[in-house]
Amino acid sequence: MRIFILILACCFAQLSVGQNSFLAKQYFDDGDFDKAVIFYEKLVKENPRRSDYQTFLISCYQQLERYSDAKKQIQQNLQSNNPHPVYYIDLGHNYTLQGNDAEATKYYDLAYSKVAENPRDGYGLAYRFQKYSLLEYAAKTYSKAMELNPDLDFNFQLARIYGEQGNVEKMFYSLLNIIGKNPDKMPTVIRSLDDFITSDSDYRNNIILKKLILRNAQRTPDIIWNEMLSWLFIQQKQFNSAFSQEKAIYKRSQESSLRRLQTLANICVDENQKETAQEVYNYIVTNSTREDNIKLYAELQRIELDLELSENKNIEIAQKSYNYLLETYGYKTHTILLQLKYANFLAFKKNNSEEAITVLKKTLELQLNKYEEAKIKMTLADILVYNKRFNEALIYYTQIQKNLKNDILAQNARFKVAKASFYKGDFDWALAQLKVLRSSTSQLIANDAMQLSLLISDNSLQDSTKTALKKYATADLLAYQNKTTEAITTLDDILENHKGEKIEDEALLKQAELLIQQKKYEKAEFNYLKIIEFYASGILADDAHYALGELYRTILYKPEEAKYHYEKIIYGYQDSYYFPLARKEFRKLRGDAIN
Repeated sequence: MRIFILILACCFAQLSVGQNSFLAKQYFDDGDFDKAVIFYEKLVKENPRRSDYQTFLISCYQQLERYSDAKKQIQQNLQSNNPHPVYYIDLGHNYTLQGNDAEATKYYDLAYSKVAENPRDGYGLAYRFQKYSLLEYAAKTYSKAMELNPDLDFNFQLARIYGEQGNVEKMFYSLLNIIGKNPDKMPTVIRSLDDFITSDSDYRNNIILKKLILRNAQRTPDIIWNEMLSWLFIQQKQFNSAFSQEKAIYKRSQESSLRRLQTLANICVDENQKETAQEVYNYIVTNSTREDNIKLYAELQRIELDLELSENKNIEIAQKSYNYLLETYGYKTHTILLQLKYANFLAFKKNNSEEAITVLKKTLELQLNKYEEAKIKMTLADILVYNKRFNEALIYYTQIQKNLKNDILAQNARFKVAKASFYKGDFDWALAQLKVLRSSTSQLIANDAMQLSLLISDNSLQDSTKTALKKYATADLLAYQNKTTEAITTLDDILENHKGEKIEDEALLKQAELLIQQKKYEKAEFNYLKIIEFYASGILADDAHYALGELYRTILYKPEEAKYHYEKIIYGYQDSYYFPLARKEFRKLRGDAIN
């Protein structure tokens, strides 16, 4: 019975301590220090070894300007067995609050001197200095601790302090020291560096960082400094320089760095640096010593780039390249990308959809998982749509939806069902599919579904015969079939014979996209500006602003005009799909550091 009573008493005591601790913290957070101090005095008395209670009690005394009580508590802590030297900092801070800087400095210096006795105390001391915004003391404490014990690494903490002080060079120096000690931490360091550089190679921070990396490379010729230089050059869009670094990395690490080269080439494609991308892919193909997926991917990419750069004049060269690859790799489960790319080439470049379909049906006979099968069926259906065999295409799209329920591929297949139905003039069935997709987990699919849905519904109400809508669907299909001139002519028909109708802005936008493909940039610009002028409150105004921004930024090289249109989206279309994209490009053009 006595044991039971004792246990019960302990439980009540613990409950009481927990409740007092909660109330004390709540009063402290609310700034009610008169009440908080009562609870903390009691908690310290009952739990003399709890340093957190002592720290809060000292803070309460200082907030209430009871400096003598705070000093008494701190001195009591210093008189305990083996006291931590952070209490000297607390005592110094107590003097700082009273305006006695000379006495405060004496204790700060005393605390700093304790690092020499035990470097492992360096973190606790520096952290306490940081708490009181004594950044110089914190920095030299971290540095001294690392100097005395090289096993310690406080470079991240130092970098943060130098960042707060605005000392960018020292911050970069500390961050690079982290990589020098542990290359595995490079991704973390890069995330920190990203906040302080821009795409401008002449920006002061970029110059400082490059200088420090080169200095490290001269001192210790390690491959990590080539990797850092490559990363910096990519940020600065100096892709040829990045390529030089990647070649140096490859020569020292061989096959293991081919994937890095592949990543660089892909970035060049995304940044419209296609000639450089082609050089990188050529280098991968030339230097890869085995037939693997990286080499195959590079070979496929350079075929596509060659076609694009030659404006589809090298069709026969591409055909020979595909023939060689098929002979080399054959029809296998790990070369499905080859069959898919070849089928698209046959259908969309050579206008030989029958042979393309044969290639894909042969590939379907392999042992495939459901995702591989879905990708092949998707390409097969796309080619059937190209060939106006809509009903056959719908069967394949539906099979994908059934086999991969709720997957992003299934959602994409449903959108393509809607698109195929739109092409063939079955607008009601297209709307039924699009209604489901408006809540798609893919923002891009949801946005495309919303736009096509509005196009159909808006232009069905005004015109019961849907004449203009049918013309637009025809133009859209012609564009999909790469019959760009015929599509532009069909859209001209809409613009001439259906002026003032809702479909006019859609026709202007679509035609502008096709005009850009034909490099008729001034005509495309005219269409976009017309949308903005006459349909400023319409649903496509943000599309036109963003398209103009991209046209001015990437092709016409008019950054100020590009900034103007990105800014229009930022301040006038916050709900737009293009809002985050426009904000990012606007900030880049303004010279901000982008994370």
